[in-house]
Amino acid sequence: MATRYWTKFCHFIGLPHVGYRANEQAVASLGGMISILLILVVTNGILGEHGVLLIVPSLGASAVLIFAVPHSPMTQPWAVLGGHLISALIGVSCYKLIPVPMLAAAFAVGLAIAGMHFARCIHPPGGATALTAVIGGSTVHSLGYFYALAPVAINCLIILIVGYLFNYAFPGADTRRA
Repeated sequence: MATRYWTKFCHFIGLPHVGYRANEQAVASLGGMISILLILVVTNGILGEHGVLLIVPSLGASAVLIFAVPHSPMTQPWAVLGGHLISALIGVSCYKLIPVPMLAAAFAVGLAIAGMHFARCIHPPGGATALTAVIGGSTVHSLGYFYALAPVAINCLIILIVGYLFNYAFPGADTRRA
């Protein structure tokens, strides 16, 4: 009887019946680590230590998607690159045009969602990229629109290249056990 309730509970919360194989988990983890290390090194070179702490969170979320579910529409190159770039540009614009930080932050995320919908490049971490443009502090604010190019575009290219190499080398990385 308890098993039946547990099964219903698991179904209710969306817990999958099967998990990923250990080798798939290892490949995804290694790919995420390597891509984030490269992003940290590049971002540190561009913005210094403080900038690294602000940029990497949205790319960390991208790494989870790219390496754990590489065939998702949200992890395709256009979604990743377009989602982050559009969101970065919108975030910088909101910071520059809306003088109230709380409103600028809210508009940045909302308009980033609209922009990604319009451009057909939905990538959820893009919302964090837009938000960082507003709340990122003087290091990010001093970059202005350059923020979209360096570090955002450069870091997106790094993560996409590492993602492509890993997913090409391990093509079944998101196939679940039957």
